[in-house]
Amino acid sequence: MRVLVVGNGGREHALAWKIRQSPRLTRLWIAPGNAGTALEGENVAISADDIAGLVRFAKKESVDLVVVGPELPLTLGLVDALEQEGIRAFGPSRAAAQLEGSKVACKQALRKADVPTAEYQVFLDADSATRYVKARYPGERDKAALVVKADGLASGKGVIVCSRREQVLEAIDRMGRKMEFGKASLPMVIEERLEGQEVSVLAITDGRTILPLPPAQDHKAAYDGDQGPNTGGMGAYSPTPVIDAELLETVEDKILVPTIHTMKRSRKPFRGVLYAGLMLTNNGPKVLEYNVRFGDPECQPILMRLQSDLLDVLEATVDGRLGEIDAPIWDMRPSICVVMASAGYPGPYTTGQEITGLDAAAEIPDVKVFHAGTAMQDGKVVTTGGRVLGVTALGDSLALAKLNAYKAVKEIRWPGAWCRKDISDKASAHLLASGRGD
Repeated sequence: MRVLVVGNGGREHALAWKIRQSPRLTRLWIAPGNAGTALEGENVAISADDIAGLVRFAKKESVDLVVVGPELPLTLGLVDALEQEGIRAFGPSRAAAQLEGSKVACKQALRKADVPTAEYQVFLDADSATRYVKARYPGERDKAALVVKADGLASGKGVIVCSRREQVLEAIDRMGRKMEFGKASLPMVIEERLEGQEVSVLAITDGRTILPLPPAQDHKAAYDGDQGPNTGGMGAYSPTPVIDAELLETVEDKILVPTIHTMKRSRKPFRGVLYAGLMLTNNGPKVLEYNVRFGDPECQPILMRLQSDLLDVLEATVDGRLGEIDAPIWDMRPSICVVMASAGYPGPYTTGQEITGLDAAAEIPDVKVFHAGTAMQDGKVVTTGGRVLGVTALGDSLALAKLNAYKAVKEIRWPGAWCRKDISDKASAHLLASGRGD
């Protein structure tokens, strides 16, 4: 089978790495790819948002299956464009991808499906949002546990969590007046801030059958202890002990199934990966957001544990026969991904730094270094992004998986490289509190 993976991040490296293991694969391309994906297949210099270019390439090379990694080409209609040319593609249509492409559309779908989520209001401009907040919180020093969200795609940074009125007003100003996230800034959603543990449940669906993947837990905040600004994700682990089999069943019955049915009734059938970002509140799980693709970095530890042929699962999803194949087999060991980032991320950062120690890290058993913001330059691997690498490891326990991952991290160097040091500590604390240890 001839396969094209679209994207250039750590998620796409993980997808390419796992697809490459399929005995049915005959040729693999990644567009545009990175220094790591070049080791798994052939990089193609076509941007992920170049819809026409990707379609031309897939036709020219008689690609059998296109696997779309990032959200942007999905919201731009890449799957629709490919299918119009008779090319099979894994991912939702442009209409279905609005679950992620628009916070407003997502909230409307959740309300229509009667899926639990935070109470919210939608504002088309900064002035109306400001009036709402000042009326609801008249005191200048009022506590205001609210979240302000840009409607469109903002690389994981269009969500501002607030505790006080002044923070909310500042967030409104950044989005609605300064247009910090460009045209994605408006409209904006202001919703109540939910309290609890945040977890991710990803499921593959062909629109009828839903295949939940092992739950994972991401770390959005930049710094240890969940401090600092939001990022695209600083690390993840799978499984998370916070979600047991009973809770996963609840998520499937009360959240995933109603959403898939509502999309079908709305004539926007969903096919691909439905990623539910959840807050585990005292009143049960509530949806924070939906993504319409594999999470990054959640994809890395999840696929690290997959022992079945990923290509079989992807193809069955596209062909509408997910319910006919055997359930995937998973490595019972936990996996942890630690993101190594450039100095300054999630703000401005320097690129072009040479990365050393990758070979030494690769020699550590049960470790795989997935590339995200990298490229080859004059025979050397250099940084090209904020999130640069996803150092991923298996272990017989969470503690051992963490030890393996950070052992590999210590081998890798470039000027200004940094990472969080506490990936998976929340899970260890939960296990300890529940008397299960680690």
